[in-house]
Amino acid sequence: MNLGIIAALAYGILSILGGFLGYITAGSNISLFSGSISGLILIFSAFVQLQGQSWGLTLAAIFTAILIVVFAFRLAKTRKFMPAGLMTVLGMLTLALIVNQFQIMTSTR
Repeated sequence: MNLGIIAALAYGILSILGGFLGYITAGSNISLFSGSISGLILIFSAFVQLQGQSWGLTLAAIFTAILIVVFAFRLAKTRKFMPAGLMTVLGMLTLALIVNQFQIMTSTR
């Protein structure tokens, strides 16, 4: 299991947990829905990567980049580190690990 898979899986799980936490603390159905959907897509991309399909890594990179933008805008709007700032930082770390995995994959070909 490579770091790209682990990063996508971990960020997906955190997205789902964050959605549930947003629902519990603020009663936000949107947090529950968006956190669950984005988390499931990232977990799906990790599963696809485990099956040896390289497009799973691409899916994870694209979706992580989208989440970074969404959370960065939310951070700029609210100026609160939790949860938008944390998810932005973790998203950037996840994307860095995924890009690193891309580099490893292309250098071994």
